[in-house]
Amino acid sequence: MKSLGPIFRYWRDFVKSYRSIASFRWLVVGALVGAISGLSAVVFFGAIEVGKYLIQAKLAGVISPHPAGESLFHAEHGVFRPWVIPVATTLTGLFTGWLVSRFIPDSVSGGTDGTDATINVFHNKGGFLNPLVPVIKGLTSIMTIASGGSAGREGPITQIGAGIGSWLAEKFDFSAKERRILLLAGAAGGLGAVFRAPLGGALTAIEVVYREDFESEAMLPSIMSSVVAYTVFSMVYGTEPIFGIDRFQFHDPRELIFYAILALVCAVSGWLYVKTFYAIKYKFFFPLKEKVGLMWSTAAGGLLMGLMGMLYPKILSGGYGWLELAIMGQLPLITMCYLIVGKTLATSVTIGSGMSGGMFAPALFVGGLSGGLVGKIGHKFFPDIVTQPGAYILVGMAAFFAGVANAPIGPLIMVTELTQGYGLLAPLMLASAICIVLSRNTSLYENQVENKFDSPAHLEDTTINILEQLHVSDVYTPSRVIVLEENITLRALADIFVNTNQLNFPVRDEQGQYIGMLSIHGVRQYMFEEDLFDLVVVRDLTTKPTYVRPDYNMYQALLRFVDTDYGQIPVVSEEDTNRFLGLLNREDVFNAYHDAIVEAMDED
Repeated sequence: MKSLGPIFRYWRDFVKSYRSIASFRWLVVGALVGAISGLSAVVFFGAIEVGKYLIQAKLAGVISPHPAGESLFHAEHGVFRPWVIPVATTLTGLFTGWLVSRFIPDSVSGGTDGTDATINVFHNKGGFLNPLVPVIKGLTSIMTIASGGSAGREGPITQIGAGIGSWLAEKFDFSAKERRILLLAGAAGGLGAVFRAPLGGALTAIEVVYREDFESEAMLPSIMSSVVAYTVFSMVYGTEPIFGIDRFQFHDPRELIFYAILALVCAVSGWLYVKTFYAIKYKFFFPLKEKVGLMWSTAAGGLLMGLMGMLYPKILSGGYGWLELAIMGQLPLITMCYLIVGKTLATSVTIGSGMSGGMFAPALFVGGLSGGLVGKIGHKFFPDIVTQPGAYILVGMAAFFAGVANAPIGPLIMVTELTQGYGLLAPLMLASAICIVLSRNTSLYENQVENKFDSPAHLEDTTINILEQLHVSDVYTPSRVIVLEENITLRALADIFVNTNQLNFPVRDEQGQYIGMLSIHGVRQYMFEEDLFDLVVVRDLTTKPTYVRPDYNMYQALLRFVDTDYGQIPVVSEEDTNRFLGLLNREDVFNAYHDAIVEAMDED
């Protein structure tokens, strides 16, 4: 037993730090979210690669290159049967439409893709994400990408990670603000893992929710989640970056002129990319959906996508293999032009019809090849200045996505992580900045807002929150709290009510653990049913537990009252949540706010 003493002490110190140090608590919770998000990314990525191999390689016999970091299968391809692609995508569209309309119809208007749906949940739904949404969207995204649909895996895994964060926040009984933060932490974990860019994934997740701002409070748990998820993912699939390319270096300041031209080209192609998507989605598929229903709309999208993929297989799925060949200089200029147009149309048809998948990878694809055009032409006419045309593809990826997603930092960091160096930092910064300015009226994500003051999630930030300056310890009066045992009968409970003025009672189980609350108002309907006096026990009437600590500010306390609608909430010890110090009344919060307002007015 003596050997267990240090373990118990470490555990006690850990629990104490978790309860009393907010930053430590976010590190712990962020790591947990990241671990689950990383495992989900492992399964998600593996399922997509297996599906692509079985459908595209073995059944359809389509030969597509794989980037160096994702070459999981090297077996022989099957007989060339291009008709398999439209059959597979059409069946996927039918199944997707049926699943979504049957089980999650509210998600139809969620936004552009999984990333946009997560943004919508953050701003407008209090961080609540229906657990069925990421499960069904994840499954249908696997089918879409595996069958050849032009979509990326980053959007769906972002939504899956966000769902994990939202679910854990519910389990931990977090406040609405904490739930939103954990939502972004989960999204960062999924994105950082599947893109193998932990810092870029974390920063993209917290800045993509706004056009001109970022969610700074979510930075710590998002970074922790992304690092842990990336680690879990790398333990299975390795630490090699997606692209197996040489490192690029920026040497000649004259080359900045060509990178500025790249930004202009990416801004134009980004505008066309977004406008094409919205036109196909809202001018074609939305009216079609109103006439024939979602299932047949997604089936039509699957059929059109499959026919385009059968005629031009280079636009199937994410296309990272073709992007790697372009970086290495193995794609002709005319092929790059065809791919930009084809990928834009194919992605618009796939996602615009209602099929599942992300816009992230196709955006990087189109942006990379747009930059590649500038690099190839510049190298042809100015070979002494543009010495590395492949670098323009990497810079184009970051600049294009920064412009259409209004995310200046995350994509830039992602590219530096892909190239494993900062040799292109100067052109990355220049091109991203110019592209953001030129694309200021263009946004790929429909639910983005300008900044925190335009977000329903931050309505309280538009006024001075005086309650944050007050603490529970300043307001409540320590007192004896009557705590009920879970097996007390209704008859005994009536006797307790008669002899106390207390209206809300903490309930504990046989082990002395705090398990819930019981309110007199919730029991009143049973008090005149004498037949139930010896049958109903406190356990049957208990509602969810909640508490505040003396170190909580009064705004945190107010949120607990709003979330539970209790009239009284127990105040517990900072070291032990099973030790009750007193009760905080809802009126105490209002009175404290009133007194603080009066005091502030007197000082003025």
